[in-house]
Amino acid sequence: MTGYEWDVIIMTIRHLKVFVSVCENKSITRAAEKLYMTQPAVSKIIKELEDYYGIKLFDRISRRLYLTEGGKNFLGYSIHVVSLFDEMEKGIRNWDTFGILRIGASITIGTHLLPGYVSQFQKEHPQIRVQVVIENSEDLEKRILKNDVDFAFIEGTIHNPQLRFQRIMDDELILICGPHHALSKTKQLTIGQLPDYDFILREKGSGTRELFDSTLLVHDIAIKPIWESVSTQAIVKAVGADLGLSVLPYRLVKSDLEAGLIKHIKIKNVSFKRQFYITYHKNKYLTDSAKEFIDLSLQEGGETSSTPD
Repeated sequence: MTGYEWDVIIMTIRHLKVFVSVCENKSITRAAEKLYMTQPAVSKIIKELEDYYGIKLFDRISRRLYLTEGGKNFLGYSIHVVSLFDEMEKGIRNWDTFGILRIGASITIGTHLLPGYVSQFQKEHPQIRVQVVIENSEDLEKRILKNDVDFAFIEGTIHNPQLRFQRIMDDELILICGPHHALSKTKQLTIGQLPDYDFILREKGSGTRELFDSTLLVHDIAIKPIWESVSTQAIVKAVGADLGLSVLPYRLVKSDLEAGLIKHIKIKNVSFKRQFYITYHKNKYLTDSAKEFIDLSLQEGGETSSTPD
C-alpha cells in the first residue's frame, strides 16, 4: 500500500467520523463545535463525501438537515466502520496492558518454577492473560520459530542460531532407584556400570534426556531404555515400583526422595549439570509486559536447590 493510499483511508475514516457527528448532532454547527472544527471545514467534508460516493446525504429544508434514504444507508455503514476503527485503535494502543502473553516451558520449569512466576506476575498485571504451553525443549524451539509463543523457558542447550537466550539458573540431574531395588543400598556407581541396569527415561527431545545421552556418549556408553515417557510423575512411580533406574531433575524429585519413595545414587566423577534459559526469536518484538515477565524470572532465578549429599 502506498503512502497516498494510506492517507486516503485515514482521510475517509476522518470524513466518516465527521459525518456521524453531524448526524448525531443534527447540525453542522453543533458537530463543528464538538469536533473543534470550523463550520466551513465540516461542510466541506460532507460535500467531499457526497462527491466521492456520488450520493446526496442530506436534504436541507428550512435550515434543517434531514438524512436522505441514501444517507440513512450510508450512516449505518459509517457507524460500523468508525466503531471498528475506534475499537482497533483502543486495542492496539493498550495491547501491552490488556493483551495476551504466550509462554512456553519445558516440563521441569513448567512444573517447578513457572506457576510461581505466573502467579506473581498476574498479581501486578491482572488484566493480562497468560497462556502457557508445556512441552519438551525441542518442540518449544519449533514453537518459537513459528511464533506460536512469545518466549520459552528451556532446559539445556539452545540449538537454533535464530534464537537468543538468557540464563536463569543452574540445575542438576540425579540417578534414582526404587526403595527396594537391588541398588537401593548402594551409595555410588561408576558410569560404566549403568548399562547393566534397566532404565526408564524421558522422551528424546527433552532437555533431561539430551543431557543424559550426551554425557553417556562422551564416555562411549549407550543405553536403550525399557520405558520412555513425557511424564516425570509416571517415571517416578515406575522407578518407585522398582522397575528400573532413571535420571531426573533433583528439583522435581526432591519431595519423593524426602518421602522415601525413591533413593538417590551418586555416579563417581560424573555430574549431570545444566542450565535453564529464557529464549526467544532474535527478530521477536518483546512488549513491555513480556520484558517485565522475563525480568521477574531472572530475579527469581537467584533461587538455588542443592542436590542431596
